[in-house]
Amino acid sequence: MRTTIDLPEDLLNEAMKLTHTRTKTGVIVLALEELIRKSKIANLKRYKGIIDLDIDLDTLRNRG
Repeated sequence: MRTTIDLPEDLLNEAMKLTHTRTKTGVIVLALEELIRKSKIANLKRYKGIIDLDIDLDTLRNRG
């Protein structure tokens, strides 16, 4: 999808350098993917201590 947006050039350049991404599109896609990933993790953290999974990790890892 094509979209025209105004972005701070220094912010975009820094993000491209930090992520070793060559294109503006690439760094924006990467940023959106990371935002979604972090949001999903935050939503999962809400269930910490609420759900008892009763999982034996040794069995799952074929150690038992």
